[in-house]
Amino acid sequence: MNKLLVLHDYFESLEGGGRLSSILADKLNGALGYGFAKKNHLFLQNISTQHDLHTFSRLPLWRQWRLAHAFQTRTGFAQHYDILVYSGFYSPLAVAQHTQGRNVLYCHTPPRFIYDQRDFYLSQLPAPLRPLLQHFIHYLQPRYEAAVQKMDVIVANSENIRQRIQHYLGLEAQVVYPPCDIHAYRWQPPQDYYLSLGRHDPLKRIDLIIRAFQAMPDKRLVIASGGAETPKLQQLAQQADNIEFVGWQDEAALQALIGQAIATIYIPQAEDFGMSPVESMAAGKPVIGVADGGLLETIVPQQTGLLLPAQPVEDDLIAAVQALDRDKAVGMRVACEIRAKHFQQAHFLQQMQNIIEDV
Repeated sequence: MNKLLVLHDYFESLEGGGRLSSILADKLNGALGYGFAKKNHLFLQNISTQHDLHTFSRLPLWRQWRLAHAFQTRTGFAQHYDILVYSGFYSPLAVAQHTQGRNVLYCHTPPRFIYDQRDFYLSQLPAPLRPLLQHFIHYLQPRYEAAVQKMDVIVANSENIRQRIQHYLGLEAQVVYPPCDIHAYRWQPPQDYYLSLGRHDPLKRIDLIIRAFQAMPDKRLVIASGGAETPKLQQLAQQADNIEFVGWQDEAALQALIGQAIATIYIPQAEDFGMSPVESMAAGKPVIGVADGGLLETIVPQQTGLLLPAQPVEDDLIAAVQALDRDKAVGMRVACEIRAKHFQQAHFLQQMQNIIEDV
């Protein structure tokens, strides 16, 4: 195979894009490049050749500026590789440094702060900082779109994102679903809790989940994640003895939590794809999700979970939790495990290898 380099924005948490990029580099004998990485990051342990741009900053907008600039100007090493696969918002800008080889974009989504969620992201900033984000959008958008135009192949992580790419960028893409290591998940007899896995971000609607369980003191909720909204969410739930925050977990602990749950709850707004439901089904656990975004492509209603309206309210979630009790969840085990096989790692690697060889 030709020399392969996978570029991903950065490795900070155990997020899906980083996992996918490291799997590609590891299993297809490629190198891996990135803007920065947390020390001893789990996803980097098996990668022999790495290119670190060392762009870390704790200042959010400055971090994005540094990433964009570094991928444009400090990726000359890309010339030594025949094929580049790009993952993220900023790594595609390195295509300007790779003019002699072939280029494949694996698109998790066009940058949402530029396109479909611009107003939302602006609203989350203090008023004095909004012009800075607007300025960064004006800087990044034309460069991102020019970079994407130079790709030989665009791969979308779902039909949902394929349509988003066509709508916002006017380009066609083929769908390859992200990989799930389904063999790492095991069904275990359910304990007395439901599990929330969404990052603590307004678009994940963890606050709605908390309010629903506040109205169900006989039902236990475990929240295994973190994020910028953690203090706000903990304050919201502080009087609820049936709600427990356990924070981000390592892979083994997370797999055990999923395996022992009654069901998982994942109700984000306009999710790109959503790996959490697939991981839940791999453990034989049904999912309470929403009829929106990528979840429409993973969860089979009434067979592997329940889908709430795209804009759910607390009563919708309360009714779903009460309907999806321990016995009903156990009865969905086999269907969940079968459904998860559609997203197993071997399928992903074979499809990506075919694309790379064809290009």
